[in-house]
Amino acid sequence: MTDTARQRAERLSTLPFETVGGGYRNFFSGTGHALRQLWQHRELQGLLVRRELKARYKDSSLGFLWSLIKPLTLLLVYYFAIGKVLGAEHTTPMFAILVFSGLTIWGLFSEILTTGTMSILTNAGLIKKVYVPREIFPLAAVGSALFNFAIQLGVLVIAIIAFGQFVFTWQLLYFFPAVLIVLLFGTAFAILLSALNVYLRDIQYLVDVAMMILVWASPIIYSFANVAANTNKFITSLYLLNPMTVAVIAFQRAMWLPGPTVQNELAKAHVDPATFYPADLNLRLVVLIVIGAVFLWISHRVFLRLQGNFAQEI
Repeated sequence: MTDTARQRAERLSTLPFETVGGGYRNFFSGTGHALRQLWQHRELQGLLVRRELKARYKDSSLGFLWSLIKPLTLLLVYYFAIGKVLGAEHTTPMFAILVFSGLTIWGLFSEILTTGTMSILTNAGLIKKVYVPREIFPLAAVGSALFNFAIQLGVLVIAIIAFGQFVFTWQLLYFFPAVLIVLLFGTAFAILLSALNVYLRDIQYLVDVAMMILVWASPIIYSFANVAANTNKFITSLYLLNPMTVAVIAFQRAMWLPGPTVQNELAKAHVDPATFYPADLNLRLVVLIVIGAVFLWISHRVFLRLQGNFAQEI
């Protein structure tokens, strides 16, 4: 060992050990410190979101236009192939708007969960080199998902206007609790599963399988009225325990149900629009927002407890 290296080693040996990342003494401490760290690194958060978006369409000629082309193509497929050719509009007015509404809000949740689960492993190189709040990586996945959600929402709004279905009504307010529930539960699961995935890599594959199943456990390709009409009250109650089910229904009530064509067709068929959502929808939204907030806090606490060994496990 050279003299310079020996002197450096001696100096380092005199320095006290410092806990990196907060030093949380128990499960209930450190939330304020963690939030302050996230705020201090907000610029890095923005850089990570932009990097995620750029990497998605890297070396692509059309770039971000694919974010517009994909949902537009999906809307046209549901409108012509399923709505017109297969006749889904005969039983459900403006079927394409109903389905695309569900797919828009579901896409936000799905992207947050799938991208967020992989976020720690994806950024393994950065995690090994420097310390930053580890939560910043799943939160960057949330920011990227919100960008794509905004584009798909724009396509949905344009389609609603083009079909003459847009009206200003108080039901539009259901948009906000629907999105809030998705953000709360999506972020909570992303933070929790991103940490667990470091220690158990099977988590990422379980999430992919769960997404394929859960997309059918919410009224996306069908309406809640179909569920209520073909199941008993007990099964319907179990069905409504899924937070995404309630979020999708609320989103559809904001974006699909107010449409004049929908209202007229339902009136001609003597169908009450209220059959497309549960009678206690408002109460369910409030309860889920509270539960989602608590679940997000718990997920964050678990994440903070597990993050200490990320660099060693990756």
